[in-house]
Amino acid sequence: MNSEGSERTQDTAGRLADGGRTDAATEAFVTHRNLLFTVAYEMLGSAADAEDVLQETWLRWAGVDLGTVRDRRAYLVRITTRQALSRLRTLGRRKESYVGSWLPEPLLTAPDVAEDVELADSVSMAMLLVLETLTPTERAVFVLREVFDLGYDEIAEAVEKTPAAVRQIAHRARTRVAARRPRGVVSPAQTREALDAFQRAVGTGDLQGLLDILAPDVVLLGDGGGIKQAVPRPVVGADKVARLLAAGLGRVAGAPSLRRAQVNGHPALIFHLDGALDTVVAVRVDDGLITGLYAVRNPEKLSHMHRETALRR
Repeated sequence: MNSEGSERTQDTAGRLADGGRTDAATEAFVTHRNLLFTVAYEMLGSAADAEDVLQETWLRWAGVDLGTVRDRRAYLVRITTRQALSRLRTLGRRKESYVGSWLPEPLLTAPDVAEDVELADSVSMAMLLVLETLTPTERAVFVLREVFDLGYDEIAEAVEKTPAAVRQIAHRARTRVAARRPRGVVSPAQTREALDAFQRAVGTGDLQGLLDILAPDVVLLGDGGGIKQAVPRPVVGADKVARLLAAGLGRVAGAPSLRRAQVNGHPALIFHLDGALDTVVAVRVDDGLITGLYAVRNPEKLSHMHRETALRR
């Protein structure tokens, strides 16, 4: 689904509510829509697929007898989680044939996302890539427990496991995530400072400036989806990444089409060529140095960069 998915879901809800019978269902869905989108997006790493999940959630929710629902928020989260799990397994098969590196779909986010440190961390490009290392069920349990603080009983209903099994899955997922997540808490100011230095160096093709801000083990990933040119595989090491950027991105970054934006709750760089959005570059910062660079060029993944996306916990 493209960036019109949100409007399409809400239009569907509106049409079904015209008769009055589903007004309560519509109100509950609209009230929790941003939360449901955030759950689906964190599980899938794709805004387009998250919108599809919301469409499916609404269709199922509209047929529920509300008189049997004790907690509408929990019920909606349960439907969304099950639909996202099904979609996640399909995505796994799709990624196997993806051309080049697969990166999450970037979102232009409002300032309030950055103000919620835990939410911003959970939707960062770096964290979404860490979540890719989990099994679908581990990812669902981790997101629902660690990000949305749902109880084990609620999660058990959502993933169709026993509470005891969910506790074990949660422990396993936390251990795996802890081994791969950023090494420490990075303040927004530190990220901005690192990005400022990176932007200056890229804009002038300053090789030494790049070497000064890139961590020795920095990794550059590019996602062109087979549509736009991108590095076909990860580029590892400060020297290799710096030389590649100085020779290539430097020419683009020197143009007046480079700007800053909040992407997935963190500062990022956006490149425009000939007036059109070309590349979104997100960064991961550890100990003041850039350890990850994520360049998304696939135009099919940039549709949510034209307007802010509301995320909620």
